[in-house]
Amino acid sequence: MELQQMRYVVAVAETANFTRAAERCRVVQSALSHQIARLERELGTRLFDRTSRRVRLTPAGEAFLLAARQALDAADRARAEVAAVSGEIRGRLAIGAIPTVTAVDLPNALKDFHVRHPQVRITLRLGGSAEMAERVRQGTLDVAFLGLPRSAQPKGVHGRVLARGELVAVVAPGHPLAAAADVDLRGLSDEVFVDFSAGTAGRAQSDEAFAAAGVVRDVAFEVTTPDLVVRLVRLGLGVGMLPAAYVTGVAGLHVIELRDPPTRVEHMIWSRLGPSPAAAAFLAGLDVPAATAPPRGATPETPGPEKGGAPPDEVEAAGR
Repeated sequence: MELQQMRYVVAVAETANFTRAAERCRVVQSALSHQIARLERELGTRLFDRTSRRVRLTPAGEAFLLAARQALDAADRARAEVAAVSGEIRGRLAIGAIPTVTAVDLPNALKDFHVRHPQVRITLRLGGSAEMAERVRQGTLDVAFLGLPRSAQPKGVHGRVLARGELVAVVAPGHPLAAAADVDLRGLSDEVFVDFSAGTAGRAQSDEAFAAAGVVRDVAFEVTTPDLVVRLVRLGLGVGMLPAAYVTGVAGLHVIELRDPPTRVEHMIWSRLGPSPAAAAFLAGLDVPAATAPPRGATPETPGPEKGGAPPDEVEAAGR
């Protein structure tokens, strides 16, 4: 079994096509197909079901894919660790983030890192907090930025609290509530809402606050991105709930402060196994000591490059 064979399997799994996988790997298709067939003979099972219309993983292929990715990541990290001994930062830096992260200017942080370490391949993936945390635990992301309700903590990772903030209600300028400077959650009980999908951390921030206030609300529009929340609210289709720091400067919305606002906490997390050289360099650029989180109760570190919010504190978030 060879690393190159694993790369071929990953490429076929991700493209669902032998021709596109060969193009990605820069080999002729016959060579890629031969190596996968050779690997299947060695393993004694088929990794892919092939038809004239599609290619998909078998159950054995699903199991192999996870292990192959882990092996390839380990090989890449080994090369990066050797290079780091001589002071050269190489390898990959895979970042995940929620779209509403505000505690760190992420685009500029990535630009600064790229200038300092041009040999590192940077990738960025946006998604929900639960997905980002799971990818850090699996090792497919090095660092992730999350937004969670105050009652929640990321589990199985090291982390640092970057900021705490409040949500505000947003409406179209012509909405009847646009004349209000502030309102409590009970005052919104008759409104139709635009919010994130049920079960997500972004939705839980609002749901918990409304439940605590004894308000049952009508969420008629469930979406996956804050941009879509903004668009639907602008069209007068409902009331939105978004972080106050995020809506600053967003045109076409009227912001209503809440007397009993939902709150959220922004976290930065990384693997309990310790960061790769590239990830350690990225965290260092944000003034985060990244080797491990300090013991519970340790003195908070110096605040990093955040916008507003309380001073950050680093936490051991494993197993909670």
